[in-house]
Amino acid sequence: MKNADIEFLTGSAGFAHILGSAPRLRLLEQIVHGEYAVEQLVELTGLSVANTSQHLQQLRRAGFVQARRDGKRVLYRLGSGPIVQLLAALDVYAQHQRSELQALGRGDHVEAITGDELQERMREASITVLDVRPAQEFAAGHLPGAINIPFDDLQRRLEELPANAEIAAYCRGPYCVLSVQAVAALRQHGLQARRLGSGYDDWQAAGLPVVKAA
Repeated sequence: MKNADIEFLTGSAGFAHILGSAPRLRLLEQIVHGEYAVEQLVELTGLSVANTSQHLQQLRRAGFVQARRDGKRVLYRLGSGPIVQLLAALDVYAQHQRSELQALGRGDHVEAITGDELQERMREASITVLDVRPAQEFAAGHLPGAINIPFDDLQRRLEELPANAEIAAYCRGPYCVLSVQAVAALRQHGLQARRLGSGYDDWQAAGLPVVKAA
């Protein structure tokens, strides 16, 4: 591993990148209870074998999990350090975000579009998909055909969106408030908009099509 890679993984930005993935968090939430083989984690999380293995390797490189061989199996357990406390703090924050979403939803009637419906609408080319994450996250991977307008730029770039088409906005995951705020802002300007309830991380984890940087 290169020095730059080590510095990234051990810095706050690297940790945020590792923990900013819903599939990796789901794996950690299972591993906190004990040692598991890849096959067991696949069954518990619903992820594919390939995705599970890939995410476990990233967690291992960052020190969040350790591995040992048991015959033909490789068992994963939590790494050293205050990982349990970190996960508990993230859970508290998720509850806070959930409350924020509920409050925004009550105030602005922000309804969600399901992944199945969005796929159908994308096939029909009857909806505009709006990614409101930062540009670097969009560049790393996004939904096919999505337009990237980071939430902070939305107000000054509204003219880039079609006035007569419905818009589906998405961000990272189900507790990311950026898409809710984006929908509320779009509706204030008379645009038809809904949010993708799951977000990019769950869309990708479900094996649905994404566009990634070469």
